[in-house]
Amino acid sequence: MGATPDFLDLDPGNRQTDYLQAWELQRAIHAEVVAGDRPDTVLLLEHADVFTAGKRTEPQDRPVDSAPVIDVDRGGRITWHGRGQLVAYPIVKLPDAVKVVDYVRRLEEAMIRTFADLGLTGTGRVDGRSGVWLPLDDQRPERKIAAIGIRVASGVTMHGIAMNITNSLDSFNKIVPCGISDAGVATFEHETGRSPALSEVSAALQPRLAELLGWQPYERSADIPRPALAGPAPSGSGPSGSGLG
Repeated sequence: MGATPDFLDLDPGNRQTDYLQAWELQRAIHAEVVAGDRPDTVLLLEHADVFTAGKRTEPQDRPVDSAPVIDVDRGGRITWHGRGQLVAYPIVKLPDAVKVVDYVRRLEEAMIRTFADLGLTGTGRVDGRSGVWLPLDDQRPERKIAAIGIRVASGVTMHGIAMNITNSLDSFNKIVPCGISDAGVATFEHETGRSPALSEVSAALQPRLAELLGWQPYERSADIPRPALAGPAPSGSGPSGSGLG
């Protein structure tokens, strides 16, 4: 079993961390992990409001009001971070036997289990689309409640996951989130009526990340049910394993 990563908590819920400052901190920690001077480390934080665009972002994905966007070196397309959303950046060395897609599946599993621990069951994956989803119902389409966007350099990961907890969805309406136009976005608060503190969510997520990043075999949660007519996710939804979406 792998060593448990260190968790560096930047006080989400009480402090919003500037995106560029967090990105610089990621790069510094990444260099130390690559050099073997620091153990695997997971940053936990809440960002000040920001749009970030991955390498596959299309012009039509960008904000309709020409709001500023930070272009970043992760995979995937455009997304939003901000108040009420918990972000985790695992900066970990991938074992030789662990492929990038398996790493992404493990991040998804950690979030699925965390949501269940907090009382939201029924989340899962959609084939061909990264992140954590809720199934469609009589009134709503499939909805993404957590996103993933990563980069791997010198065998060590950067960037990570974003869990929608109590954030507003207004900013998502200004963009095509993750380049996906045929699905919705959800928050834990809207789905459950509960408004947990981000510190509570962070405390629930940490043991799940430690569990899944120990690299032991695990039982994968089921994909969410999809009607037969839904078919596979469109190719434009982004490759599993790299997109923030």
